[in-house]
Amino acid sequence: MSIEEKIGKTLAVLGVSDAQGVESLFAEVRATMEAERQQLIAHGASSEKERDKACKALRDRWLARKGGLVSLIDENWLKKAAKDLKPIVGKKFNELRGFAACVEVEQLRALMHGPLDDGDHPVTPPPVNVSGQMLKAALSTQRFASAGNEFAPTDLTLPGYSRPLGSIHPITQVMREIEDIFLGLGFRIETGPEVESVYYNFDALNIPESHPSRDDVDTLYVDERTLLRTHTSPVQIRSMENYGAPLYIVAPGKVYRHDNPDASHSPMFHQIEGLAVDRDITFADLKGTLDFFARKFFGERIRTRFSPSYFPFTEPSGQVDISCVICDGQGCRTCKESGWVEVMGCGMVHPDVLRHGGIDPEQFTGWAFGLGVERFAMMKFGINDIQLFYQSDVRFLEQF
Repeated sequence: MSIEEKIGKTLAVLGVSDAQGVESLFAEVRATMEAERQQLIAHGASSEKERDKACKALRDRWLARKGGLVSLIDENWLKKAAKDLKPIVGKKFNELRGFAACVEVEQLRALMHGPLDDGDHPVTPPPVNVSGQMLKAALSTQRFASAGNEFAPTDLTLPGYSRPLGSIHPITQVMREIEDIFLGLGFRIETGPEVESVYYNFDALNIPESHPSRDDVDTLYVDERTLLRTHTSPVQIRSMENYGAPLYIVAPGKVYRHDNPDASHSPMFHQIEGLAVDRDITFADLKGTLDFFARKFFGERIRTRFSPSYFPFTEPSGQVDISCVICDGQGCRTCKESGWVEVMGCGMVHPDVLRHGGIDPEQFTGWAFGLGVERFAMMKFGINDIQLFYQSDVRFLEQF
């Protein structure tokens, strides 16, 4: 009976009822695995493609999750073993799994003869980095008996391989810098779910059903009442409900829009919104705070300009422009010769939004703002394509 046929049957069917029979079966399995491994190594390969294919075939034969011989042993021998045999079967199975490291692809590739070099001699295989389990298994089969054997002993006292450290992603850098500025002003950071309800994303923010942003051409809906949030403003409502007033928060996080990717658009990007609610809050407080923030982030030479705008959740609403960081306000292609660049929207929180957050607008007022982190990062680092942030190109990311 072949080893495959034995593995396909339970121990009871095979007539194995004691520890000696279990040990004999597992010894046969290990011997078969070792023989097939030795045969593969001795056969070699004429090309890297052939070598990789052969290594993967042997590995899958034994270690594939579905249909691999080790998995079948687990199913037919271990799980279906009699209660009194389970301890010894479990012990032998764990030993087998450790020994089976010898048929992992990387171990096999390192030992097989690869393509021939210019002198028609096999290329010397690289040294094997033997794992702890593989080391024990190899020692148990006396593969390290002499220096002339195919396994070269690994000096476990040598230091490990050093890997180059990465850097913090530019989006994360900018987000942290903005957060630090507002933390210094007494704000705290609040977050919320990215899969949001229609109520928190639109209704509670005074955005009517007729507003175009609620169409599925702009918003990514999960179902009729659930969506991927289009801004971090829902965090403002949740924070007002949880903490009441006074309240000073910034809400950073991912947001999603139904946009086609191009140099200035992405279906996923990052926002930071701020909210201040207290007694006697005025638009002057908003202007002073955002002017301070702009100079702190872009430099003391930056000037700010506020102009009227419209948002359903603020009244009055404004648009914040800063003097162009490229030309210092003199006029260039970046600012379309105007000397100014729009960077965020802001305004006094609408009374209905305060009510939805559980705050009495007769007692408290508030202001809010929202900005795109990618836009700030592009301006700060002189990047002209938003898609570069998401392409994981190390040549781009290592510059930061």
